[in-house]
Amino acid sequence: MKSFVEQWETLDWDDIRLRIHSKTAADVERALNAPKPGREDLMALLSPAAEAYLEPLAQKAQRLTRQRFGYIVNLFVPLYLSNLCANDCTYCGFSMSNRIRRKTLNADEIARECQAIRALGFDHLLLVTGEHQAKVGMDYFRQHLPTIRQHFSSLMMEVQPLDEHEYAELKTLGLDGVLVYQETWHPSVYAQHHLKGNKQDFFWRLETPDRLGRAGIDKIGLGALVGLSESWRTDCYMMAEHLLWLQKTYWQSRYSVAFPRLRPCAGGIEPASIMNEAQLVQVICAFRLFAPEVEQSLSTRESPLFRDRVAPLAINTLSAFSKTQPGGYAAGEAELEQFSPHDNRHPRQVAGALIRAGLQPVWKDWDSFLGRAPQ
Repeated sequence: MKSFVEQWETLDWDDIRLRIHSKTAADVERALNAPKPGREDLMALLSPAAEAYLEPLAQKAQRLTRQRFGYIVNLFVPLYLSNLCANDCTYCGFSMSNRIRRKTLNADEIARECQAIRALGFDHLLLVTGEHQAKVGMDYFRQHLPTIRQHFSSLMMEVQPLDEHEYAELKTLGLDGVLVYQETWHPSVYAQHHLKGNKQDFFWRLETPDRLGRAGIDKIGLGALVGLSESWRTDCYMMAEHLLWLQKTYWQSRYSVAFPRLRPCAGGIEPASIMNEAQLVQVICAFRLFAPEVEQSLSTRESPLFRDRVAPLAINTLSAFSKTQPGGYAAGEAELEQFSPHDNRHPRQVAGALIRAGLQPVWKDWDSFLGRAPQ
């Protein structure tokens, strides 16, 4: 069965990088005026030449966002179930080589975390774990997912890549969506940062969104970890190619994109390339023009001021008050973080900032009468 790997094999990283950097002001203006920007237009909008056009790019991105999504911004929060990990990755605080205390939440601890999160107002939950098939795999998910699902109207996961039939099973247990960030689409750079464990398998991870699409998962989230490769512009373009393939092949699913930048963590590395805040705005707005129907998310990796200013332009979902360690909400654990969040505001403060910007924070937008069978 065909997968994105076949399309990826036709893409030349170095050629794409050169084409992006060769784009001119005229190419950018043409892309800004295109009724439906194509691949070459996206290259122009991602190029250094487009940095001089940030204002018109942002204005058009905001218009398209209002037309497609109105004024709503969905709020969600991650629940870290475990920091056990069988991988060694240069950029992650959960890496097996890091000497941190390891913890996996049991049923009672999960219940307390769910209650604490609900008390904060959240109804959209993202479940996160380190990658450890033996102790935090399908048996663990089968045991705890149905109970967690009872507390929340929307449930997503960001865990190790699974088989197609496993995703299909999780869907029957109440799973709505999966985030699976490729980190980088450059195989040798990928190998430099994934030193041990199953995550070393570049192609298994690259084909994960295909398995999600075939399993009928409602929402699939893609992301590039900005700073791993020396060319974040090329990585962002490669993600756009991946997105196009998925939209054409698995058109029944919805899609989201994100551009997390490296944040400090235990044993973390220095970025190979730096994307400043203006360039992050450029990428966010470029993707809005290129894929106006695709949701965009902005995490607590970014500063409060930046999130408040960028959310009105093109952002559809925001995390808030993220605790990146197991037991972070009810137990107040503080020593087990995957990375250090930048925006630590209470969710009501984040919601208040959205309201002051003329936006409508949404804590819940799904109920059984809208189509989902009761769990």
